[in-house]
Amino acid sequence: MTETAPLRARAEIDLAALRANVRTLRAHAPGAAFMAVVKADAYGHGMVPCARAAVEAGATWVGTATPEEALTLRAAGIQGRLMCWLWTPGGPWREGVEADLDMSVSGLWALREVSAAARAVGRTARIQLKADTGLGRNGCTPADWPELVSQALQAEAEGLVRVTGLWSHFACADEPGHPSIAAQLTLFREMVAAAEERGVRPEVRHIANSPGTLTLPETHFDLVRPGIAMYGISPSPEVGTPEEFGLRPVMRLSASLALVKHVPGGHGVSYGHHYVTPGETTLGLVPVGYGDGIPRHASGTGPVLVGGKLRTVAGRVAMDQFVVDLGGDEPAVGSEAVLFGPGDRGEPTAEDWAQAAGTIAYEIVTRIGSRVPRVHVNEGPARREADGV
Repeated sequence: MTETAPLRARAEIDLAALRANVRTLRAHAPGAAFMAVVKADAYGHGMVPCARAAVEAGATWVGTATPEEALTLRAAGIQGRLMCWLWTPGGPWREGVEADLDMSVSGLWALREVSAAARAVGRTARIQLKADTGLGRNGCTPADWPELVSQALQAEAEGLVRVTGLWSHFACADEPGHPSIAAQLTLFREMVAAAEERGVRPEVRHIANSPGTLTLPETHFDLVRPGIAMYGISPSPEVGTPEEFGLRPVMRLSASLALVKHVPGGHGVSYGHHYVTPGETTLGLVPVGYGDGIPRHASGTGPVLVGGKLRTVAGRVAMDQFVVDLGGDEPAVGSEAVLFGPGDRGEPTAEDWAQAAGTIAYEIVTRIGSRVPRVHVNEGPARREADGV
């Protein structure tokens, strides 16, 4: 994408960094297949371009939360194994069967619906049974597991489904040494063994997310499912920074200053006047706000790089804009304000914004809204050829 004028704001997505991150993560789990998780628009980075880049870097599976996300990827030409796991009654099961999705089943209602869809289409559905080993969200409890396994095997015998996987998800893998990790891993092994003893022959067994991939090799099994780490953000900042894990942040968020002006001391700034200038100064207007995903909770604390210096959000973040105190500096209108990026040029990182807002970096990148265009750079050769370049 080539711009002829500065954009109000842009989220630059470095696909070369994403591909490098995938290769790094694959090296952490060399004996396992790799699922690139691109749910929630690839954690805000752009689902289709990121899925393509991950596959170019060796991902053999792609994962989404919703079936609609998976079907969008299929329509965009993403081939190979594609799994989705967040289903609700009446979902697009038939379309999922026709698109050869691997569809997660956590309960009998889902098994009934996917079996009916397979019967209607006249094709065998690929399903994966999810075990609730302690997270307490989706997944089948140990008490209900024998019946789900039994019914799935019956549907398999009828040619309606093929159980391709057994899987689960950690609650606290980002907290090394947390007792729930060992407990969940033990229960997962037990539930897998129980299913296999009944006759389930899964292609893949998997439980490792980003922190599991990076720090828990005993969790790798047949497949790992990195999500946030693929985008160069540490899933566990207390354990290691992206650099220490060999990862590079993929998103760089910037905006063009919309106004620079002189104000006297004692001048209130933004709603509620929670910031008042301590003396004569200059203010810079950054034209993004909580309507673009900039957290209002970072009012007064969010860091921004302007003119080679770190500034702080002055006063409240509004819906469309916020202000920084430039301390008398006078950058030109249109100058770049960098909210976050890899951090190696002095700019803040998504983790810095997470700390400022009292949240996690996952939320910072994922919440960046649709008014901020994603500008994908360093696209791979396959995409350039498809575009006729």
